[in-house]
Amino acid sequence: MPDSPSPIPPSPQEQRELADPHEAYTPIPRSILLLVAVLVLWGIYYIAQAPINIPSELGDGRTVSALEGKKVASGGAADGAALYSANCAACHQATGLGLPGVFPPLEGSEWVLGKPETVVAIVLHGITGQLTVKGNTFNGAMPPFATQLGDAEIAAVLSYVRSQWGNTAPPVSPELVGQVRAATKDKTSPFEGDKELGALKQ
Repeated sequence: MPDSPSPIPPSPQEQRELADPHEAYTPIPRSILLLVAVLVLWGIYYIAQAPINIPSELGDGRTVSALEGKKVASGGAADGAALYSANCAACHQATGLGLPGVFPPLEGSEWVLGKPETVVAIVLHGITGQLTVKGNTFNGAMPPFATQLGDAEIAAVLSYVRSQWGNTAPPVSPELVGQVRAATKDKTSPFEGDKELGALKQ
């Protein structure tokens, strides 16, 4: 029976190579697990024992009203200015002067400075046809805002308009807007300019 071949000794290059790396299993030390468990239990205990109603003197001292900030009164100039800019300035301009022959001015307008019920009705239902403002005739259209703006918003923008550009009419209240809205609830189309608004102007 022939002898088995002798194993070939590794070459010098193979002898210099390091063994293939392998990841050994290293369990988490029990001391670490115990520490984590203690911290979790302490956190649960702390949350359970913490008082819910902490006295305000332990905080920064601010009251609820201070945190809410200053409230703008209904019909105030700040709200009115923003509403005017968003809904009216495109036609009547930021100056309230309108565009000659196209959009009537609000500055010094007899409709703005007259009976508040009339100007409220105009904003609620809009205008179409010929309208005379400060002796000049305008023949255009103003959209209704009854469905776009609430009573407080209409009161705010009208109070703003009636107090700007030299206008000195009293402010409009949300209650008045609500009354006019209820009184004209059956109106389904804009006012026909001077023809229909003349009676309300008296």
